[in-house]
Amino acid sequence: MTVLHRIEPLPDLLVRPIVDLSLAEDLGRAGDITGLACIDPDARLSVVYASRQDGRVSGLACARLALAALDPTATFEVVSPDGADAAPGTVLARAEGNARAVLAAERTGLNLLGRLSGIATLTRAYVRLVEGTGATIVDTRKTTPGLRALEKYAVRCGGGVNHRFGLDDAILIKDNHVAACGGVGEAVRRARAFAGHLVKVEVEVDGLDQLEDALKHGPDVVMLDNFSLGDLATAVSLAKGRAVLEASGGVNLTTVRAIAETGVDVISVGALTHSAPVLDIGLDAA
Repeated sequence: MTVLHRIEPLPDLLVRPIVDLSLAEDLGRAGDITGLACIDPDARLSVVYASRQDGRVSGLACARLALAALDPTATFEVVSPDGADAAPGTVLARAEGNARAVLAAERTGLNLLGRLSGIATLTRAYVRLVEGTGATIVDTRKTTPGLRALEKYAVRCGGGVNHRFGLDDAILIKDNHVAACGGVGEAVRRARAFAGHLVKVEVEVDGLDQLEDALKHGPDVVMLDNFSLGDLATAVSLAKGRAVLEASGGVNLTTVRAIAETGVDVISVGALTHSAPVLDIGLDAA
């Protein structure tokens, strides 16, 4: 089993409300009537969570907390932790508990575990493609509403790095901000005057002329939006290290290596969270 590196888990305090909301949606007004109809109330069941595809694991806490919410006495043993690579058939965890609870919690746990492992797996693919270039793969705010903390955690499990989490932890001046205040330079100037000493200022530019204007005002990061490969390389030469350069737009598994080889520092990929396929993970009686 290969583990990328130690992934610091999210506190249960952050994960539990998401799991509880998902369980409530599934249990509805009467609970799991299939389990109530078919399973003795004191029956016990041992199960394994196993990957059915090659992938990177993320989200085991969701499965654990879903089961614990319905059976606080249940056991949950992690076998392949978050951040581990899993081949088809790899056992990720073993659990034992009240049979009704195990089966009622199954879908919520698998939905979240599969979703997050899918994000981690796609992130892993991007990270591997840029190895040796010095470029960093980062996510965006294009996340599922309510799941941002979990999905950004999954990106970390895949070896990626998080961009800002929300509107309040960094200034990111986009094209519409520029239009509203009269130009790139003026937007950066205002942001610099507003920002505290711990707040980074990033500005999006859509051409080399805007890049030169932005650099005069000292942004921390410049986002190069939908630049051609040639213009990305020129931007790296023009910036001369005066700002971190982030490439954005037109990034996919086919193009990411060439983008990284232009010398940009960061490549942001919205697809990590908005288009990652779910990793197929199953729960089976042991």
